[in-house]
Amino acid sequence: MVDLETTGGSPTEGRITEIGAVKVRGGEILGEFRTFVDPQQPLPAFITVLTGITPRMLEQAPTEAVAVPMLMDFLAGCVFVAHNAPYDTGFLKAACSRLGTAWPRPEVIDTARLARAVLARDEVPNRKLATLAQFFGTSVKPTHRALDDARATVEVLHGLLERLGTVGVLTLEELSTSTRKVPHQRRNKRHLADRLPEAPGVYTFRDASDRPLYVGVSRDIRRRVRSYFTSAEQRPRMTEMVGIAERVTAIVCATDLEARIRELRLIAQWKPPYNRRSRHPEKNVWLKLTTEVFPRLSVVHAVADDEQRGAAYLGPFGSRRDAQAAAAAITEATGLRECTQRLRAGKASPGCVLADLGKCCAPCTGQVGIQTYSPVVDRARQVILEQHPALEQAITDRMAQLAAQERFEQAAMWRDRLDAAIRGRQSASQLRAFGQVPRIVGAKGRPGGWDIHVVGHGRLVAATFCPVDVDPRRVVRSAVAAAEYVEPPSPPDTGALIAESRLLLRWLDEARLVDVEGRWTMPLRTPSTT
Repeated sequence: MVDLETTGGSPTEGRITEIGAVKVRGGEILGEFRTFVDPQQPLPAFITVLTGITPRMLEQAPTEAVAVPMLMDFLAGCVFVAHNAPYDTGFLKAACSRLGTAWPRPEVIDTARLARAVLARDEVPNRKLATLAQFFGTSVKPTHRALDDARATVEVLHGLLERLGTVGVLTLEELSTSTRKVPHQRRNKRHLADRLPEAPGVYTFRDASDRPLYVGVSRDIRRRVRSYFTSAEQRPRMTEMVGIAERVTAIVCATDLEARIRELRLIAQWKPPYNRRSRHPEKNVWLKLTTEVFPRLSVVHAVADDEQRGAAYLGPFGSRRDAQAAAAAITEATGLRECTQRLRAGKASPGCVLADLGKCCAPCTGQVGIQTYSPVVDRARQVILEQHPALEQAITDRMAQLAAQERFEQAAMWRDRLDAAIRGRQSASQLRAFGQVPRIVGAKGRPGGWDIHVVGHGRLVAATFCPVDVDPRRVVRSAVAAAEYVEPPSPPDTGALIAESRLLLRWLDEARLVDVEGRWTMPLRTPSTT
């Protein structure tokens, strides 16, 4: 951050009288630079009144021939940040020109221009440094002295970056483009945020027919929605969405977790066209041990209530590819058939290549009956339910053989297949156990009190905040009494969105358990094979 005090006028006629600079990385101050500069010309009286700098202060100061190169060395390799940066860079460029020194052409960020792009008129009346310092509550107040103003600019920049971070501006390139002008069609829709609450929750942009266009979540709904109408929002699809939107609705939530789960549910329910994440929870797939006469593994999109008929499920998996990798590992370990044709007991069919190679017991040929194939199926079911070590033993042996033959790429392929199967098995066991617990109450501290959540069969059924001066037992009783009722799901279904259950499990892993109704056991995590 750089700030200059000058004799006024243009960079070619005026001169620098004071330089202040602060070097910052990751919010930490690495160093400061400050010096008076002898302008070698009369100091106007109004400058003395404005800054408090007198001619006597400058009598023993270095000239720009000394001070400017020192500043350039101090700022070498840094991004040049200043409030009203063209003014400061103009004087420094002119000084470099007089000294016969090349301007280093640093990346320049102007906090005044940034503020014009990020902050609305109803937030700040102007973009002066003193006004922004008051808005962001900086600890250092601008005084028209170089180092004080540079220090204040540091805090103003951090306030602007925090605002920009909520809309995904995370890199220097994104920051540089965030000061672009906002089309008036988008800026004219700022009124859509006027009546929204300044509270955490979920917001929904809707078109003229009330169709949901986009669902988002924020800790300050009104502030977040306002940002869509500034140049801080640069995503093309969001610009298009704002152009269609006619109103914004909001749901205030008691906790951040409740807001995120409501967002997941609404996106899954409505599938808004401008949301990319979580629109299609049905894309999760499971690996199923079928209930055919000669069972096999099949990739399915939903869990059916057929475990009593012999089915077993592994997953869910994020992609069909991962499910197929897990299927390859389990088939290798247990000897299940891989073909997809429907087989009938006592009726022979032509054998496939795998049968010819001796890699399948080939019940299709009629030479293997139901009784002979049944132990293979039982072993596969036990592997899926973590009740048999055949999977790890078989694949580890296969990897060792391949490694001994220096076939390392194939060994790595089988390692990845085993990892996919283990992850799917752990996920299924975890979600199955979680979905069968009638009620779990957890609490997690945050400034001012506790977030309290009630979970029923893997689904969030109540959320509230308990301030530090309120009896938490009473709050918990009220939350449990007001909780939504959830029908017990049929195993291995959790009764909730997979993403919701996983989000709750991560939260509970860091929270304090207040009450558990029923029995909740979590499977141990199997060490990775990598």
